[in-house]
Amino acid sequence: MSENSDAKFGLIPHDVWREKNSLEIFQKMIAGELPQPPIAGTLDFQLAKIERGRAEFTGRSKTDYYNPLGTTHGGFIATLLDSAMGCAIQSTLPPGKGSTSLEFKVNFVRPVFDKTGTLKAVGEIINAGKQIVTAEARLIDGGGKLYAHATTTCFIFDL
Repeated sequence: MSENSDAKFGLIPHDVWREKNSLEIFQKMIAGELPQPPIAGTLDFQLAKIERGRAEFTGRSKTDYYNPLGTTHGGFIATLLDSAMGCAIQSTLPPGKGSTSLEFKVNFVRPVFDKTGTLKAVGEIINAGKQIVTAEARLIDGGGKLYAHATTTCFIFDL
């Protein structure tokens, strides 16, 4: 995938992650110079803002994401939170380093519906060690109302 790709969603080759700073890669995703990950297309959400140690994703539920009870499936909510925490962590890593979740926990505070509107998942690092990093995220609506919050522990590895 070239840096000037017209594809909105796709994979960025590992050699790019090995050579470039993750924060710079994420900034290019937001600018549309690099593709957002395929999952963002599947679930219609996007990386909206990035800075070192902090990431924001925005997304909106659809009835397509409803569970049998008619509320948004927890998997959609967890994906937004996990993405925000993971990118907050990755944004601090040097070229050639990656991260993967060892565990994450989500607390659902209130139900999400398609009428809830655009939601924002804000992830921030809590503690960064050489191999283990922890982060937290909150899922809020436009008025700042909390819908869910989460924590994660990630392992850092060589790409």
